[in-house]
Amino acid sequence: MINPQKIIELFQHSLSFNKAYHVQWFLTRKCNYKCKSCNVWKDQKKEEELSTEEVKIGIDILRKLGIVEIVFSGGNPLLRNDIEEILAYASKYFITTIYDNGSMALKKMDALRYADFVAISLDSLDPDKNDYIKGVPGAWKNSMEAITKLNEEGFLVGVSVTISQMNINEIVNFTKTFVERKIPVLYCLYSYDLPKKKTFSIGEKNNEFEFIEREKVAKLCDDLMRLKRENPGILITNRTLQALKDYFLFNRRTWTCKALRNFFIIDHKGRISGCHLKAPVASIFELPEVWDSPKFERLREKYSKCQDCGYLCYIFYSIHSNASGTFEIILDQKETIRLILSKLKRKLTM
Repeated sequence: MINPQKIIELFQHSLSFNKAYHVQWFLTRKCNYKCKSCNVWKDQKKEEELSTEEVKIGIDILRKLGIVEIVFSGGNPLLRNDIEEILAYASKYFITTIYDNGSMALKKMDALRYADFVAISLDSLDPDKNDYIKGVPGAWKNSMEAITKLNEEGFLVGVSVTISQMNINEIVNFTKTFVERKIPVLYCLYSYDLPKKKTFSIGEKNNEFEFIEREKVAKLCDDLMRLKRENPGILITNRTLQALKDYFLFNRRTWTCKALRNFFIIDHKGRISGCHLKAPVASIFELPEVWDSPKFERLREKYSKCQDCGYLCYIFYSIHSNASGTFEIILDQKETIRLILSKLKRKLTM
């Protein structure tokens, strides 16, 4: 959980240049939903995952590397029996976020108390539409109950929505619904994987979700920038929204990819890659030896020219890189930071 000593240490790390800040660790491929824009659930092979102790060793390595933030996702990471032990260990050293599709949070509240931030997936205010997207009856009810209960119990919980052609018309109202309740909203952007060699596959091409009215995405960016002036809790920066607007209106990328420089991913087997769209380049256990190697420098240069990606998390951490990026985020999100601090203060008095 967030504590002053950890914040001081992480702030010092965040002021360092030429260091990675963000890691997304896909702890498992297991998933109990059947989302129509995702193919993880179609690939439920009985592959070995890292053990609890191996994950802890990996966490120690990331700490020495100076990582600031770690996001645990999957699959659904809460399906791991050892998730409480993993979160308890990781939260000592990093700003720790964990994703849940809404099905497991209320069953794993003891584990979630160790996380700094809990992101619950919800893609529509319409129960039938949301359940259709998630491929599971009752998914909307599960997520809404989890969001409400965690918020009442003082958890830092946010709503994670994947913007697609299917729900783009309701994103403004969706956002207002939650930020007016002082529940932050964070955004993903529907994308899909190209048929190239990769660490693993996530996004699946689906015509129902693919954007056919790119001008609507640009307008949504303007609407969210306007909403941000009126409401804290909208967890996307103006610079990111402007970059998306340029991309969708003019097909122009105003950023260069910072994969393996500002961020990287780890899969359930402990393999490292710049992003899931690229082939593995090392294991977590090899990372101290290869991080500053000529091989990794060549890969960073190669990735900086990549234009395959439409995944918002990778775009965000490419736009906001190094110490200057940290300050940009702080300035952009200062009202949201005040909201979070007030929630923390309330939690301590509960």
